[in-house]
Amino acid sequence: MLDYGLDLSTVDRAIALPDLVAEGDDLDALISATPDWSQPTPAAGWTIAHQIAHLAIADENVLTAIRTPEAFDLVLKQAEAAGSDHADLDAAAGAATPRAELLERWRTGRTELATALRDLPLDHAFPWFGSQLTATLMVPLRLMETWAHGQDILDTLGVTRLPTGRLRHIAALGVVGRELSFYAAQLPTPPAPFRVELTGPDGETWTWGPADADQVVGGSALDFCLRVTHRRSLDQTRLTAVGPDARKWLEIARVFL
Repeated sequence: MLDYGLDLSTVDRAIALPDLVAEGDDLDALISATPDWSQPTPAAGWTIAHQIAHLAIADENVLTAIRTPEAFDLVLKQAEAAGSDHADLDAAAGAATPRAELLERWRTGRTELATALRDLPLDHAFPWFGSQLTATLMVPLRLMETWAHGQDILDTLGVTRLPTGRLRHIAALGVVGRELSFYAAQLPTPPAPFRVELTGPDGETWTWGPADADQVVGGSALDFCLRVTHRRSLDQTRLTAVGPDARKWLEIARVFL
């Protein structure tokens, strides 16, 4: 079982939730002006429609987990039966629906989810894939996924996104996901502390970890977020690493399995 027991105690839902909504609204504005959703994206076999279907289905799954946890057991069983293909199969089924219907489905789901996450007590746990989550973690996770799949669509359309302070939520997930990265790579997690120093869109420096750490990762917040979400390879970024463990982390960095 995957442990999502990440330390995001500093997440402020009053800030993170509006950022999640804003991320969805920005992507909505882009795809609403895009008539052809059949264009292939960087994800193999996925069109723009697949990307939006995936986001819509994920939002609906979170709502099911929050509202009717017992019904979420069926979602887990269906995913287990489909194996590694379950995301592809779900996205393909959603992408087969008419564009207007899929767009409305995504809009309705993300609006309902934002309300549910706003009203949910922060300490109330609900089931998720391989773990139990709370709104504290789910809000930045949904923001991260919206941003990452939005990046696939932007790359498809040749649009350059202006980075915003919303990246901080994704960067924080990347930082606390260091243990997950080594776990997924079947490597022992280095015991020594790491230092992460990222430059935000406004020039502010975002830092995590002790200043005297021997293992240091640095660069732009945008590059770090692109790397940990696997939207760019390490050599496509300008990220820097001091220390062999820091370098290895950047090579295997992820925020999801």
